[in-house]
Parts: sequence; C-alpha cells; structure tokens
Amino acid sequence: MSGDVVAELKGRIDKSLEGLRTDLTRVRTGRASIAILEGVRVDYYGTPTPLSGVASVNAPEPRLITIKPWEKSVLKDIEKALREANLGINPMNDGEMIRLPFPPLTEERRKDIAKQVKTKGEEFKVTIRNLRRDANEVLKTQLKDKKITEDDHKRITEVVQKQTDAGITQVDEIVKKKEKEVMEV
Repeated sequence: MSGDVVAELKGRIDKSLEGLRTDLTRVRTGRASIAILEGVRVDYYGTPTPLSGVASVNAPEPRLITIKPWEKSVLKDIEKALREANLGINPMNDGEMIRLPFPPLTEERRKDIAKQVKTKGEEFKVTIRNLRRDANEVLKTQLKDKKITEDDHKRITEVVQKQTDAGITQVDEIVKKKEKEVMEV
C-alpha cells in the first residue's frame, strides 16, 4: 500500500517535469522553433483550427519559420491569427506563404527571458514540494490507521524525500539547459 504512495509520487513528479518541458518549449529563444506556434488557432471557415491543420509549418533556417497554407484563401486568416497571437514577431505575407523572421534577441531581452524561465522552474519546484507534502500526509494517515509500522513510515518518508530531491534536481537541469539556450547569441 505504501509502495503505491511512492509510485504515485514518482508518476506525478514525472508529469510535472513533462509539464515544465512543454511550457519551456513555448518560451522564445533566439532561434526559430515551431513549438512557439502550438497555441495559434486560425479561423478556418468559422472554426478555430490549429495552425498545423491548415498549413505546413517549417523552420528552414535557424531564424525563420515558413507557413505554407494548403489553400491560398486561408493566407489572410493565418496572418491575422499570427498577429493576434502576440508572438512578438511580425508575419510577412508574400501571397504564397507567410514568413516569420526571428530577429536576434537583445542582451536585455535574453536576460528577461532567462528570468522568466527561472521563475517557471521555481513554480514547478513548489509543485513538486507540494506533491511531497501530499505523499507524507498519506503516509501519516496510514501510520495513524496502523496500516504501516513506524519503521516503514520512516523508511518510506526517506524514499519520498529522495524522489522529491531527484525531481527538483531535474527541474534545475531543465531550467539551466533552457537558460543556456536563451542566453546563446
């Protein structure tokens, strides 16, 4: 029963780490990444449709994303959706495709983004610590209900702490990697 607590904690920590990775893919770095366009919805015949559902999206160069719609009639709608998405990038429409040129980030902007990344990492550390607290509360309840012994409680609490420490270390590694990517010129 108490092994379930540890397994559940590990699963929830892994989900949190995956959430952090997903969130950080949307953070703009100096190079073009099509992940930044994941949240963009195009009004396609009255239906909000993901950008990838109406066009092919490519990053042919490190600082350029090209969007080629499957129907030319959707070009204006795609451009409008990109402008409304507030990506900080000005779409250029040439009548056949849309180009999103990524200007190099200034030093100040890179530091700003790195700070945001660090803040996001801290939020996820708090989440992991809350997961630890929840697991420890379950263990206390099991101890109180005499479902586990005090020795088991102590041993499992140590395992929970090790899982938490490992999760926080992974958050630090993910954040450090993203900060390095952001600060790259």
